[in-house]
Amino acid sequence: MAILKFSASAVAAQIAHARACKTFLPNWNGPVDRPALILIVGNGVHLRSNGIDGTTTRIVTTEQADPSFAFADGMNPFRDTDWMAQRRMAFRDLTGQFYTDILDDVQVLIDRGQGAIRLATDGHSIRVFARRASDYLIGGTYEVPSGLGGTFRVILKDACDTFAIVQNCGNCEDFDAMQPYRVPLDALMEIDDRRAA
Repeated sequence: MAILKFSASAVAAQIAHARACKTFLPNWNGPVDRPALILIVGNGVHLRSNGIDGTTTRIVTTEQADPSFAFADGMNPFRDTDWMAQRRMAFRDLTGQFYTDILDDVQVLIDRGQGAIRLATDGHSIRVFARRASDYLIGGTYEVPSGLGGTFRVILKDACDTFAIVQNCGNCEDFDAMQPYRVPLDALMEIDDRRAA
């Protein structure tokens, strides 16, 4: 999993552009009738509006980029000398255009005054990554999806910006005897957090 960090003000400008438009770039399934953000992995890594406003002939490609787009930190070909190495670390050899459904979630963070927007991607899915390692209590009790359709109760042993090391605790004896293991940081749920596993 890679964490991409973007300037909230640059992303807000792309959202404002998308919302000001009445026509939108189509996605792979055909016409689109609402504002969205598109993640481009190609000549840098950037977010851009899906809006078409008639003032530009720019189309979405992986070969072209515009300095006005919202570039991921370290992956801006106009500013970062090692942007290609950073892009490869995050995406390997994968390039392309990804229509996202994150616009409303990102807008909430911008409205809360976040200075940076962080997205988590595994190369196939893109999601807003709202919390940081410092938001979690080492030694605290959380739940994580079990992969079996339920959740495990765990104790947080350690955390970094992308992953947490957890130990099962308070489940059945066999599961609690497991060695500590790694989960994506945003998989940790407060015990009273009832979002779907």
